[in-house]
Parts: sequence; C-alpha cells; structure tokens
Amino acid sequence: MVFKKLLGAFGVGGPSVDTVLSNPSTYPGAPLTGQVNVVGGTQEADIEHITLGLVTRMEVESGGNDYSTVADFFRVTVAGPTRLAPGQQLSIPFRIDMPWETPITTVYGQNLRGMVMGVRTELAIARAVDKGDLDPVHVHPLPIQQKILDAFSQLGFRFKSADLEHGQIYGVHQTLPFYQEIEYYPPAQYAHGINEVELTFVTSPHSVEVVLEFDKRGGLFTQGHDTYGRYSVSHHDADTTDWRAVVDGWVRQALDKRKSFLPPGGGYGQPAYGAPGYGQPGHGQPGYGQPGYGHHGHYRGHGHGHHGGGMGGMAMGIAGGLAAGYVAGEVFDEIGDAFEGEE
Repeated sequence: MVFKKLLGAFGVGGPSVDTVLSNPSTYPGAPLTGQVNVVGGTQEADIEHITLGLVTRMEVESGGNDYSTVADFFRVTVAGPTRLAPGQQLSIPFRIDMPWETPITTVYGQNLRGMVMGVRTELAIARAVDKGDLDPVHVHPLPIQQKILDAFSQLGFRFKSADLEHGQIYGVHQTLPFYQEIEYYPPAQYAHGINEVELTFVTSPHSVEVVLEFDKRGGLFTQGHDTYGRYSVSHHDADTTDWRAVVDGWVRQALDKRKSFLPPGGGYGQPAYGAPGYGQPGHGQPGYGQPGYGHHGHYRGHGHGHHGGGMGGMAMGIAGGLAAGYVAGEVFDEIGDAFEGEE
C-alpha cells in the first residue's frame, strides 16, 4: 500500500493519507465502504476534519458557452477534530450511501466511455485543506435500469456517448445538480423518423423516472424538432415485464406525428393534449405512461449539447457490440486526466 504525501498544504514531513475501498463497484442507493488510513508526520498535527467526496465531471452551459467542470456532488465527513502524534497511525472506517440518482459508469462489466467518477479524500489542518488521493468508483445499473438498457440493445439501438449535464429536468424531482444522458443512434426500423435518442434515469428508492428525448427528422414540408417522453416505472417490475415491447412502444409513440408538439402554452410534465395519467403506468403494463412532447429547450432546465465521440453498439450478446461501445481500463486514465488540472 502506497501512501500519498500531502506536501502541498502542510509541507514536507506532514501527515500522509490513503483511502482503501472495500469494493470499488457499487450501485445507486447502495453503500460504498472502506477505510481511511492516516500516518502522522514528523510533528504533532491537529486535524480539523477528514472528508470524502464523490467527484465527477459534468457539462455546463452558461451564457451560451459550453464547458466541462469537475466537482464534488456528495460529501461525507468521516472524522472530526483529532490530534495526530508524530508517526501515529489511524484507520478510520467509513460508509457512503450512494445517492439514488448517482449516474451509471459501468455497463456489462465495462466502463462506459464518457463517464468518470471517484472518491477524493480531503484532510484539513490549521485551516489548510489538502485534496489527497483519488480512487475510481464503478457504478453499475440497478436491475430495472439494466432491463431497459438491454431492451434498447435488443431493439438495435447503437450506443453513441454518455455524459452528465448540469441542470434540472422540468417536472422531475432531483436531488443532484445534474442528470445523465445516454445517447443512441436508432436502428433501421426507426431511423426514418429519428436521428438520435437520449436516455435519462432519475431514480428514487421506489421507482425510476425514465426520460427520453428524441431528435426527430424533418420531412419535406416540416422542420426537425425534439420530442420528449417521461415514464415512471417501479423497481418491482424489473423481472415481470417485457421491456423490449415497452421500449418499442415508447419509441413508436414518439414517432406518432399526431403528437409531435405541445398545445400552445404547454410545457413538459403536463399531459399531452389533456391525456390522463401522465407519467404513470397504464395500458395494463408498467411504463406505459403518457409522453410529453415539445420543441428542444422546453424540457431541460439548462441547455445541453451533444458531447463525446461516437461509439459502436451497446449490446449484450451481439458480436463486437461490447468492445465497440465500452473501453475497459481507460476510465482510470480519464479520471486522472479529468482531475489533474482541477487539482
């Protein structure tokens, strides 16, 4: 085990810290555990606090300009004021309950290109804070999320990219300051009507809000526009539903030209043309809520662009799809690159 010397804030001979995760793989809503190991330096030190932060990269639009930023989105203090003697060793166990809205970073056992996440350790002494070691974290889909991702793959959608967009989704309760977008290219059976699909999960302990944005193609006498759908699904329905049929229904609803636009003054989160049961299960199957539709920009709290390079198919059991859609091991380099400049 290699300790990282905290030289920047405390000088040579300061304390050292190393955070060890019991298992770097976790799920939204699940615990992440480990211990923080601290070794005293050459002189006594009064630690004010030791804090762990979940760190990720997100895209921000401000004043018409897009940029990437790295920030903590969840913090846990694992130790308060502590006097550390020279050479003293401390081992502090911790547990981080991952927020339910934590974005997915790992799918089908491979790291999802475009997503980076880690746990960063901060140690404060005499009002000086040094950001210590950074440990990668791999967040896997919950069963209901995995079933929906499987359905997109089974229908032939090809993974393009994924990122986090800073902002709020209109009409959806969020606890985190961003939402994840998983972007797909459509298969041939839908390509006549849509260019791309963006999938967002907003998860709670009991259900998942599935938010879809469709970039619809223009026709001979019509312009292209964005169409939105929002569906509330229960965790309990993961194994009792034909999700391929459900997702196919969602996409075909978006292709219905009779529901391409909101009524004047309408907004996302309201029933389309007064349809009842918006966002709630219907038609006898979970997930068949009424979709909302509108022009691009009616839906997201902040604007969002399309970031990241195109990738191959995200598919399980489809030859070549896994290797093309995910890159094993590269997430470690991306985390280092993403946080190097910020630190």
